[in-house]
Amino acid sequence: MAQVEATTERIVAADPETVFDTLADYKDGRPKLLPEHFSEYQVREGGDGEGTLVHWKLQATSKRVRDCLLEVAEPTDGQLVEKDRNSSMVTTWTVTPAGEGRSKVVVSTVWNGAGGIGGFFERTFAPKGLGRIYDAMLAKLAEEVEK
Repeated sequence: MAQVEATTERIVAADPETVFDTLADYKDGRPKLLPEHFSEYQVREGGDGEGTLVHWKLQATSKRVRDCLLEVAEPTDGQLVEKDRNSSMVTTWTVTPAGEGRSKVVVSTVWNGAGGIGGFFERTFAPKGLGRIYDAMLAKLAEEVEK
């Protein structure tokens, strides 16, 4: 099993605190950012950053749906880490300053991929597909915080 990684980033015209607070608000902020690939979204515990437990289904392709139950941690300032209880998937959101009133948002997901030919296709295509999903989320994030 090889580790698979998908990373996407975007510069957003809003201060890092506003951007981070929107991402960490799983109750009201995060649902506004989710593209059509997400369904059955539900905050089960908490709702604001550290200690949140959130559920969703992620439809990565027409045939591939992941049932995710994520524990949220804030290991350092400007960073959210979502660990899936149902798999090896870990997503890290990092928000840093990028000049006056601007932020750089990097989202990176890693997981243990399948072996064999299936693993080859997963390592080849999954990062691109997940990257497109995150690009859509980051576009919605920019739209939300740049108002």
